[in-house]
Amino acid sequence: EGIKNKIEPPQPVDGNIYEMDHREKNEKNIRYLPGSLQESLEALKNDEFMKEVLGEHIFEKFIELKEKEIEEYKIAVTDWEISKYINQF
Repeated sequence: EGIKNKIEPPQPVDGNIYEMDHREKNEKNIRYLPGSLQESLEALKNDEFMKEVLGEHIFEKFIELKEKEIEEYKIAVTDWEISKYINQF
């Protein structure tokens, strides 16, 4: 897509982005990645390029699968939760 549309990549960023504050990141046009599967899925749902690349059928099935995965995760008890709370109650 970038080659076809002759999109120039951004300039490389020198420095540790994890040490930059919000102002520095904004100045360098550094955007944040989604923080969860739910946020990622919402971004994907609005991505026409990915829909075109995957094809509508696979795109829709992938979203359906990931939505199910999110629901399963919401009710799962993790090892961290067990170790954190088992002795508190």
